[in-house]
Amino acid sequence: MKKMLFAALAISAFAAPAFANLQLAQKNNCTACHAVDKKVVGPAYKDVAKKYAGDKAAEAKLVAKVKAGGAGVWGAVPMPPNAQVSDADVKTLVKWVLSLK
Repeated sequence: MKKMLFAALAISAFAAPAFANLQLAQKNNCTACHAVDKKVVGPAYKDVAKKYAGDKAAEAKLVAKVKAGGAGVWGAVPMPPNAQVSDADVKTLVKWVLSLK
C-alpha cells in the first residue's frame, strides 16, 4: 500500500508542472493554434522542441518570436504577435515547450 501511494505521489509531482503549463498555454490562447503532439495551425510543441534542441539561443529566440510574432519558419501561415502575454508567462511557456521530448 505504501509503495502504491509513493508511486502515485511521485507521478503527480512530475505531471503537475506539465499540466500547469498546459493550462497556462490554454489561458493565453496558445492552444488555438498549437498542440503538444500534433500540428494544428502552427507546429506541435514537440516539433518545436526537436527543431531547437541543442540551440543555446533557442529560449531567447522563441521568447522574442512569441512576443513579436513571426513567419516563414514553419510555413506560410504567420504567428501573430502576443504582446498581451506577460513576459513571465512567455518565458515559462517557452521553457516548457523546449523541455518536451
